[in-house]
Amino acid sequence: MLNRYSFLVLLTSFLMLISWACSSGQKKIPLNKAPSPPQKEEKTGRATAPATAPVSESQNNPTNPEQNNKTAELEAQETPSTTEEVYMLIQEAQEALEKGDLDEALVLLDRAYSTLLKIEASTDSPLYQEKNDLRILLAQKIQQVYAFRLPPPSTNHKTIPLVENNWVLLEIKSFQTTERKFFEEAYRCSGLYRPMIVEEFKKAGLPVELSWLPLIESSFKPRALSRARALGLWQFIASTGYRYGLKRDRFVDERMDPVKSTRAAIKYLSELHDFFGDWTTAIAAYNCGELRVQNVIRAQKIDYLDNFWDLFTNLPYETARYVPRFIATLLIIENPEKYGFNLPEPEPGLTCETVTVSKPVKLSVIASKLGLDQNLLIQLNPELRHDSTPNYEYQLRVPQGYAEQTLASLNEVPNWIPPEAVFGWHIVKKGETLGLIARRYRTTVQAIVRLNNLRSATLIYPGQKIKIPGRAQGLTPAEDEGSPSSVAANQDNPSGKTITYVVKPGDTLFKISRSFGISMEKIKNDNHLESDNLNPGQKLIIRLN
Repeated sequence: MLNRYSFLVLLTSFLMLISWACSSGQKKIPLNKAPSPPQKEEKTGRATAPATAPVSESQNNPTNPEQNNKTAELEAQETPSTTEEVYMLIQEAQEALEKGDLDEALVLLDRAYSTLLKIEASTDSPLYQEKNDLRILLAQKIQQVYAFRLPPPSTNHKTIPLVENNWVLLEIKSFQTTERKFFEEAYRCSGLYRPMIVEEFKKAGLPVELSWLPLIESSFKPRALSRARALGLWQFIASTGYRYGLKRDRFVDERMDPVKSTRAAIKYLSELHDFFGDWTTAIAAYNCGELRVQNVIRAQKIDYLDNFWDLFTNLPYETARYVPRFIATLLIIENPEKYGFNLPEPEPGLTCETVTVSKPVKLSVIASKLGLDQNLLIQLNPELRHDSTPNYEYQLRVPQGYAEQTLASLNEVPNWIPPEAVFGWHIVKKGETLGLIARRYRTTVQAIVRLNNLRSATLIYPGQKIKIPGRAQGLTPAEDEGSPSSVAANQDNPSGKTITYVVKPGDTLFKISRSFGISMEKIKNDNHLESDNLNPGQKLIIRLN
């Protein structure tokens, strides 16, 4: 027993001696030792401080202003480069996603988030908001990657719930009664373009039921134009069309191109679904814009109430009606007999081949050379604004089997010169301004000023006849050259016109002469004025050359 006790005492003493020796060795650190590298980052993104910090002159003198300035400059230089690196990694991830390399996209997004965590910013600095925006962008991109991993939905009921609530039944009743003719005619026209649309949706892995959206958007008419200036099968406004690569110029508006606008709609719908997570809300956003729907979601008192039917009553009337209208369309097409419909046979799909044309030619002239109805060529090429090919290389669609004949006839067809501008006439009424006139005809003040070569956007007068871009309702056609009653042809001056102008408060002779592009002396001579003084209400004769 004594031997065992003695052995334990000796062992304990030996261990204490070793422990003391080790601790003494660790304390002997030279002053000039290089700083140890930072330890592995924690999940918070901040590096753990080293256990033993090196001693330097700057630490002994913390109030050294020169050293502090250098440190601040270094931090200011490093922060922008870090955010740029995050943006660069996100861009690389997007490119990998477009190539279908989902694993590489996730790796790049992880690296981007790791880089983002290194950015430190105070809550009152602009960098703090940029950091939050980058967090949101990364979250959306990661959600998009995982959405790509999901298999395409196999049935309609798993993607767009076909509920028969009161709102849907109300739209079904509308299609059964007042809108029956519209519904049957749109269904008949669907045969022209829907086979192509279905094929594009299948390639993209989207539910083919979405191919029926053009029925309520445009009645499957590629040149349909809404009051909001939305155009084409998929009713794109100009800005959204530009966003998804649809070109507009003097000759072509690709919003009316069935193939290109369908591909643009697929991109837009895919992004909306990735963002909102369900098709009903995505379809609502397609109608009124994602920002409008997002604002309604943010206004909800309970965060998780973001399903379409939760938002239904707070959406604009047209949008709130849009989704039930689409569901009603699907229900009727799926079971027409149940809802009392005997749907007509859809028109046969259009088949064509393409021919490269490099000069402006009217479709009617080509059709006459080929012995075809010009409406067939217009149906195949609805994106041509003047029913003419542009003055640059263009892929013209012609009926199957007519490609060689079309190429042979192009040498015999004369070039077509398009009109400089499509416009109508408006006669200015008392109290009207260019702003009011522009809003009435859905154009801009700048467009009216350019078209009329006006020197001022504020100086117009009652009875003045001005050109308005487009062919809006209420305009006198450009072909009608009849003058308004207050503008009479001057027999003594056949090369111009005579206008009676009533002087307004604030008018000067110089201002009026600049507006009409004539000299002050000419106005004075034509009106027998002895001085430059004018009185409000005074009538002046303006002879335009």
